[in-house]
Amino acid sequence: MSQTLNNEADILIVGGGLSGAMLAAQLLRQPGKRKVLVIEPRGELGRGEAYSAVELGHTLNGNAARMSVDPDNADDLTQWLSEYIAAGGWPESDQQQVPISELFPPRGIFGLYAQQRLAQAQALGASNGSSVEHVQAEVVDLQVDPDKVRLTLSDGRHMQGAFAVLATGMFAAARTPQTQSSGLNAAGLDPWDVAAMARLDPQSTVLIIGSGLTMVDAVVSLEQAGHRGPIEVFSRHGLLPHVRRQPPVWVDFLAEDHRIRTPRQLLRELRRHCRDAIAQGIDWQAPLDTVRAHIGRLWHQATDVQRRQFVRHVRPWWESHHHRSPPLSAELVERLHREGRLRIQAASFQGLEPSTNDGVGIRIRRRGETHTTVVHGAALINSSGIEYDWRRVARPLPRQLLARGLVRPGPLALGIAAEVDGAVVDANGQAASRLFAMGPPLRGIWWESTAVTDVASQAKALAQRLVQ
Repeated sequence: MSQTLNNEADILIVGGGLSGAMLAAQLLRQPGKRKVLVIEPRGELGRGEAYSAVELGHTLNGNAARMSVDPDNADDLTQWLSEYIAAGGWPESDQQQVPISELFPPRGIFGLYAQQRLAQAQALGASNGSSVEHVQAEVVDLQVDPDKVRLTLSDGRHMQGAFAVLATGMFAAARTPQTQSSGLNAAGLDPWDVAAMARLDPQSTVLIIGSGLTMVDAVVSLEQAGHRGPIEVFSRHGLLPHVRRQPPVWVDFLAEDHRIRTPRQLLRELRRHCRDAIAQGIDWQAPLDTVRAHIGRLWHQATDVQRRQFVRHVRPWWESHHHRSPPLSAELVERLHREGRLRIQAASFQGLEPSTNDGVGIRIRRRGETHTTVVHGAALINSSGIEYDWRRVARPLPRQLLARGLVRPGPLALGIAAEVDGAVVDANGQAASRLFAMGPPLRGIWWESTAVTDVASQAKALAQRLVQ
């Protein structure tokens, strides 16, 4: 896509990863004529942080049947993959030995799928006179006037439009400059940088902070880089993601019982259903997977006290059970753990320590202990996941938006505050009429606001809202 020469548009989309690309595609499918500018510093739209991976081992953590970008067709990715594989793409897919709907595609291939769906929407929009153009730059400032929104770009250009949407995607902790930096990013390797890991001594010890899905990716990267030494993983609770399986359909008990409204009620009822499933010889993941469609409603109607209790006491177990690992990656982690090469320890990171050699030292406090311990390794990887607190993100736009009072932190400082239709809420509690948000920035509003299906639904609803 070529860069635009005109700085005016009907709608400005800030961020061109999956969220921005899906919104652009939905806008192109709406009747009427409009011009959309997507401001994204990367050279491609539709990939963003999550789908720019190039290694085949870095796969989606959901199978194809769960990852459609079309909210009206749950089989869209399955259908696209069938055609892609039949045409000779991804020959390694036969290693998974499952139907195409149950495949876990590499994230790079998923990014290609998203790009092709955007290209199809562009062709459709062109027949109505609509267009989407990619402006390759970073938005560093934003101002809202009564009749328009004005953007300042990193290259000095200015853009303006009737509406703007913050589709900034995820701020991966390993790649995001932070205002309250612990030094982890500067000292640590990128979890997805296989080339850098290949330069390590293959038998050396690698330290990893965090034990979620980013850690799983980091272990895959190390394996592909030829690393064969010890891997020490430290996280507060020492929990690993469960492997994602394909359980049978279970009754949607939340749809049948609207008395369940609080996190405590949900957990009590969910445990009961999981016990019933196990007693019947059915995978416990079956009842858990029915909860997915109701999380936004339950979280949105919960009080701040209830949300805080959930984050403090339930979140680690929710993440490890709900955000599960793709089978091939889980098999690798399990094998290394069984061989004794990978060790998981419940311990909190306390800071960096000087190292007497070319490696790195960290200070940790193991769970249940009051004293700290220094651990040394040849390399350190920050796998602490996503940074949702915009106050900690040292990027120009989040800092400017907060400083201007155009946004305020969302519930529990997760993302930013907004109305249910995505209208951003400012520091005075007023909903904007020209500034909207979607995807990961709405974590505090919906809790689960990063999955492909969630973002796809938001994109369709927001596109309809913007063209009305």
